[in-house]
Amino acid sequence: MSTDRRPDHRSDHQRGHRSPARSSHSAGLRHVLTHLITPLLMCIGMGLAYLGAFANPAPHHLPVAVVGSGRSAQLLAQSINDKADGALEARTVGDRSAAVDLLKHQEIFGAYVSNAHGEKGASGGAGTAAGSGAQGASRGVRTPGGADSPGASTGRAGAGGEAGPARPAPELLVATAGSDTSATVVQKVFTPIAAQQGAPLKVTDVVPTTEDDPTGQGIFFLLVAISIGSYASVAVIGGAGAVLPIRLRAALALGTSFVVGLIGTAFAGPVFHLVDHGLAGLTGMAWLYSAGILLIGTGLHTFLRRWTTLGVMALFVMLNFTSSGGIFRPEMQNGFFAALHSFWNGAGFVEGTRSHVYFDGYGLSGHVWTLAWWLVAGLVTVGAAALAERERRTAEAEAVMNAAAVAAAAVRATVPEPAPAPSAERGGGPDGARSGDRRAAVAAAERGVEEEMEEVVGV
Repeated sequence: MSTDRRPDHRSDHQRGHRSPARSSHSAGLRHVLTHLITPLLMCIGMGLAYLGAFANPAPHHLPVAVVGSGRSAQLLAQSINDKADGALEARTVGDRSAAVDLLKHQEIFGAYVSNAHGEKGASGGAGTAAGSGAQGASRGVRTPGGADSPGASTGRAGAGGEAGPARPAPELLVATAGSDTSATVVQKVFTPIAAQQGAPLKVTDVVPTTEDDPTGQGIFFLLVAISIGSYASVAVIGGAGAVLPIRLRAALALGTSFVVGLIGTAFAGPVFHLVDHGLAGLTGMAWLYSAGILLIGTGLHTFLRRWTTLGVMALFVMLNFTSSGGIFRPEMQNGFFAALHSFWNGAGFVEGTRSHVYFDGYGLSGHVWTLAWWLVAGLVTVGAAALAERERRTAEAEAVMNAAAVAAAAVRATVPEPAPAPSAERGGGPDGARSGDRRAAVAAAERGVEEEMEEVVGV
């Protein structure tokens, strides 16, 4: 019996089928891994931005005031500055009304009014109480303290004697509409100081928020809603609208921003009652803010293409939300985010809305100008995109013409033109038919080149 084995054509056939499949899977895997770069970069960026801005809040040169012109007020302010190590900046103001004006202008975030009969006690115990309060504040908003905290009760026990029924309680003036977290930090600083005087601290909110927004952070979440509506629309206008001229895309961006602004105003007013007046002004600021994002994103799409989403998120989420001051004011953040707060568009919207709704428009013009400059930046970006697209179209047209010329030359070289007889040409004979076939072949080649160019450039 012969031991020779026939070649297994069936296994070769199976290997032939497996090889293209394996190649297809490898190409698909590479495609997926390439596109996973974007969400992974988003994860890294969001982690760095949010944890860098919010993970360890602590006051940095947070301005406060001690009301009074006597020696005890000056000693208390000096003691706070000495012990705070840069966390607080305490000054003295002459009277309570001056302190209220500073709070309404957001020049300070807390003002301590000592009781009239406790001047001597305040002078004697200012160093210890101020030191403990300021050092606690420098560790951030998690600092223990408060009217009923152990530190406060210890201070009252050590003060000696009972507070007389006629003795006025020390008072802390705050403006929670400016920042609830800053007001909380200030309260934790001055509560042990009041305890040294043997009296509970009375907290007076001179600029409260609306009843339906007790923390004042509703404006920040309104910013989030408007921002998401804006940069998500960028993906639609830039992607699905890529075939449209840039001027039409810009018009769509402006129209969409107006709709987004109206939606935001509806949320802030009639839906959730975050704002109880000034809705017209809020609509204008919401439109300015949204229009800046949409125009910048629409213009950037010409240059960034598939990376537009990452770029817009970096600008208007990672850096924007964290520097807006909606959760922590810049005095509670590190220098990087505090610096962004001075000119970033999210800060312009949040601070502008606060000024418009709670602080009688003080400083509003500066915040509106911030939003307006971002709108101008959007117009400039769209203009640059228009120039780039015009140059790109010119280059594409030249490439198509050159390719068509090459194709026509190739067709002429492969299909030589015969010399038709005059009678045949007049009668539409076989030679005329061949000439028509040649012209049809040239036209088909030109169309094929044009279609290929369109696929390459993504028209």
